[in-house]
Amino acid sequence: MFDVQFITHFTASISYSDSACIALEGGCRWVQLRMKDASSEELKATAMQVQELCRQYGATFIIDDHVELVKQIGADGVHLGKLDMPIKEARERLGKDFIIGGTANTFEDIRQHAADGADYIGCGPFRYTETKKNLSPILGLAGYEEIMKTMRDEAITIPLCAIGGITLADVANIMSVGVDGIAVSGAVLNAADPVEEMKKFIHADKSSN
Repeated sequence: MFDVQFITHFTASISYSDSACIALEGGCRWVQLRMKDASSEELKATAMQVQELCRQYGATFIIDDHVELVKQIGADGVHLGKLDMPIKEARERLGKDFIIGGTANTFEDIRQHAADGADYIGCGPFRYTETKKNLSPILGLAGYEEIMKTMRDEAITIPLCAIGGITLADVANIMSVGVDGIAVSGAVLNAADPVEEMKKFIHADKSSN
């Protein structure tokens, strides 16, 4: 389903839509628009911009949290955090034609999301990250190893994406435990050359498969 996801963020010189453009130029083909503190007007305007960019690049466009906006503008899907709308309810509202992802920190979260009809899991955090408030307990490599083993034991095959403070040097080790992909944000935007850094993440992921 995905190899590398990019989650939008901003810096003093990079806007949310700019960050999506950087990721797309760097070869990423899965963008999640995450704007937790934005007004509904600002979110919709940015969503329309980022959706158009994603269409130009043939990329999947996911919006964080806002199920009704996803349906209204025809985005590819929604990602739901632990405090957002339940996945089961989102599936009832969106039907089967939209992608629904869910945030997980434990195997129990994953089992529940799979049962409720999620299409993929964003599982983390790998390590501490400043791009997200109210962080769940850190998983680290050992946490992913345990989760992947339990998923295999219970024959749960939902795609899992590792997330949270992942750097370029982490990619090979994380992919080696059997996750399906990684999500990045700050490591790309804070690089000296963000587009080139995105390219490096894409290459590192493909080299690990």
